[in-house]
Amino acid sequence: MLPPRDPHLRLKARGAASAPAGRFDHQTRLRESDGWDIPEDDALLRTELAFEQPRSIITRNTSPDISFDRSINPYRGCEHGCIYCYARPSHGYLGLSPGLDFETKITAKPDAARLLERELARPGYKPAPIALGTNTDPYQPVEAKLAIMPGILRVLRDWNHPVTLVTRGRTVLRDLDLWAELAARDQAAVGISVTTLDAGLARALEPRAPAPATRIGMIRALARAGVPVRVMVAPVIPVLTEPEIEAILTAAREAGATTASMIPLRLPHEVAPLFRDWLERHRPGMAAHVMNRVQAMRGGRDNDPRFGSRFRGEGIEADLARQRFRLARRRLGYAEGAPALDCSRFGAPPRAGDQLSLF
Repeated sequence: MLPPRDPHLRLKARGAASAPAGRFDHQTRLRESDGWDIPEDDALLRTELAFEQPRSIITRNTSPDISFDRSINPYRGCEHGCIYCYARPSHGYLGLSPGLDFETKITAKPDAARLLERELARPGYKPAPIALGTNTDPYQPVEAKLAIMPGILRVLRDWNHPVTLVTRGRTVLRDLDLWAELAARDQAAVGISVTTLDAGLARALEPRAPAPATRIGMIRALARAGVPVRVMVAPVIPVLTEPEIEAILTAAREAGATTASMIPLRLPHEVAPLFRDWLERHRPGMAAHVMNRVQAMRGGRDNDPRFGSRFRGEGIEADLARQRFRLARRRLGYAEGAPALDCSRFGAPPRAGDQLSLF
């Protein structure tokens, strides 16, 4: 059960409607009237920004489901507010709610570029593509002001280090020159997430993310600059967005995307009740149908966390969606697999006073 929405808190373009306790919290909080009939002032919930000074910036993983072993996330939390975001539970590690706190209390790492250069310079470091945007979007709205990403990209460019990106933020086009420079060396690939082409549905699902047409335009701009672009049909939500698989692939291919991927909806931990609440608020007539279809792909549960199936789903529903995706991808001429990125030129950039090589 989620706590009731605060009637005196005005929410403007937010995905969640409440701030339920996280799974690590020992207490829950509920509002109760004090009995006095005194009107309270309404307050608009605004985004709060905090700063973090971590000791390292590269995160390692050994998951068999993930194609990369290292990543960088310049932000914790994401103002895009996508109600289905699998990263929402991570805010529990900060003692914050996966609901409204995740999309309104953002933590930034402004020293990311310096930390990255220090880690790349370690004698034992061996290069492999670094993934950006694996937990929260590095090009979410606050990045337009803080500009953490250009520093990260310049370090990667100077060290000839390959990088991949997952985003739906239009601010990526601000750094188009850096992405194009890395791509010209076969050291960059960008994934653009397109959940739906329906602007109204996108506004409700992803309230502060760019509109679908804007994301297709981002694919076009990146492709024209020579950056390999993957369209990510994710998440595929039964009933709501699943009918659009072919349409999304077609629009992205016409814009210049060369590879494509899809992931069915995942609802880990606190995301499941938040998504159920969103359905009751925005699509009450479809709520039971959507969740029945989700559970059909997840062994009768809201979520299946097992390696090997969490990104694929199982059963007839999941198999049919994958078959449709594969057929459309082949028909539209998408390449199989991601482009190989070049790690062979990795090395420290020349510094002032360094002795020049004769060869």
